[in-house]
Amino acid sequence: MKIVAQIKAPILHEMETFEQKFTHSMTSKVALLNRITHYIVKRKGKQMRPMFVFLVAKMLDDSNEINERSYRGASVIELIHTATLVHDDVVDDSNMRRGFFSVNALWKNKIAVLVGDYLLSKGLLLSIDNEDFDLLKIISVAVREMSEGELLQIEKARRLDISEEVYFDIIRQKTATLIAACCSLGAASVKPDSEHVERLRKFGELIGMAFQIKDDLFDYGSTAIGKPTGIDIKEQKMTLPLIHAINIASPEDKKWLINSVKNHNKDKTRVKEVIQKVKTLGGLQYAITKMDTYKDEALSILKYYPNSEYREALELMVNYVIERKK
Repeated sequence: MKIVAQIKAPILHEMETFEQKFTHSMTSKVALLNRITHYIVKRKGKQMRPMFVFLVAKMLDDSNEINERSYRGASVIELIHTATLVHDDVVDDSNMRRGFFSVNALWKNKIAVLVGDYLLSKGLLLSIDNEDFDLLKIISVAVREMSEGELLQIEKARRLDISEEVYFDIIRQKTATLIAACCSLGAASVKPDSEHVERLRKFGELIGMAFQIKDDLFDYGSTAIGKPTGIDIKEQKMTLPLIHAINIASPEDKKWLINSVKNHNKDKTRVKEVIQKVKTLGGLQYAITKMDTYKDEALSILKYYPNSEYREALELMVNYVIERKK
């Protein structure tokens, strides 16, 4: 957590102000809703999304004050992201999130879906009421892409023949698009209609791609990561190390890998053998190389901007994404 504290240090005041504004943005006249949203706020994670918004905004803006548009942008992205998480838990029939009971576990699916809808509408109205239509467009595109990415993954997962190109499409939409939206929101909140909006959107997308590949690698373990879990294999998820291994394997190994993931994914010994085979075929090293390429591209975009504590914090964030232990 030490590195997260370092990243947050230049925007500590903004994050504290954001907490109050975000909590206020959820309020309702319905007591049940307030009880649930209070529970959601209480179990917050690292809050990487608002951190991206504020660090980008402050890197671009010479004044020391974060403007209201930046706060609204951060609140909207967090409202909509929270809505998607609440809905995801219903879709996945998941009872836990970040070590807490999920909303659907405590209040059942019907209420969870309605709470997700409520948070989504609050996010949209926060932009509309303040005529932040450019910010709303950025967020709406991200929500559309996330939905498409999820559905594309479901469509392709039925057949285990995902190409690398399709895999990158899926993770760009599912994971990278939200981080990209945070960075372009931060830019648009202080420098609307400037080249920074697209450049920093690209920066966020590159970080998001590296982030997802890092997640893929956790499944295989390493000295830095700990024991391999094989969870993705058990769930028949096609991750980059596995896709690469299948692509370069001999016809015999390819057939064995696909058969193992399809029909023997609950067999612990077989899953361990799959992990070993993927390592032997260089799947892990290939994924690490791709992840490092995305990291380097992201860092090169930051070189456009003069050195500052905000740029340094963003550089730290890029490195944290690929060095984190969980």
